[in-house]
Amino acid sequence: MISLPARLRLRAVMTAMIGLTAAAMASAAYAGPMATGGITSQPIGHYEFCQANQAECSVRPADRGPTRMTPELWDMLVEVSAEVNAAVKPMSDLEIYGKEEVWTYPDNGVGDCEDYVLEKRRQLHAMGVSLSNLLITVVRKPDGEGHAVLTVRTSKGDFVLDNLRDDVRSWEQTGYRFLKRQASNHTGRWVSIRDDQQVLVGSVQ
Repeated sequence: MISLPARLRLRAVMTAMIGLTAAAMASAAYAGPMATGGITSQPIGHYEFCQANQAECSVRPADRGPTRMTPELWDMLVEVSAEVNAAVKPMSDLEIYGKEEVWTYPDNGVGDCEDYVLEKRRQLHAMGVSLSNLLITVVRKPDGEGHAVLTVRTSKGDFVLDNLRDDVRSWEQTGYRFLKRQASNHTGRWVSIRDDQQVLVGSVQ
């Protein structure tokens, strides 16, 4: 349940974004896909999430290619991203659980970047988007800090849903360095993007 302040913030965000949808859809035509590499290490937080949620990490979705971008899909991405951002209060794992790298759904109304990603992924999948096109992704921010976002593969390119901003952007427009993401054909495996360097989001081999 979204609180009243969160609903008011969401309404303001969505009102502001209605006028941006046409321009954003036009620019979406110029987005491109990420170039992925081979199988790579799984973030430690995702590994532990999978130990607790094995059914979620053993799905092998049929990869039939990127989902078709439509105005309806675009609106859905924008709405889900803004809604989850408004509903979840940002807090670190250390503040919530007393330890780092706890990946879980933010059902208690608080979470960090990975938790936002999991919730957006859950909601979009429930709306009919294939898990093969909803990929948890690890990036490095310009300040060098590790971060997680949701990548949505579409026929107009790869787009990012981010808890640090409400709008949906092409991955090329984020300013992030993309390192690894879930494989499109196995929810428990990860593939590299460009090079595969150690980031603050820990990994297991």
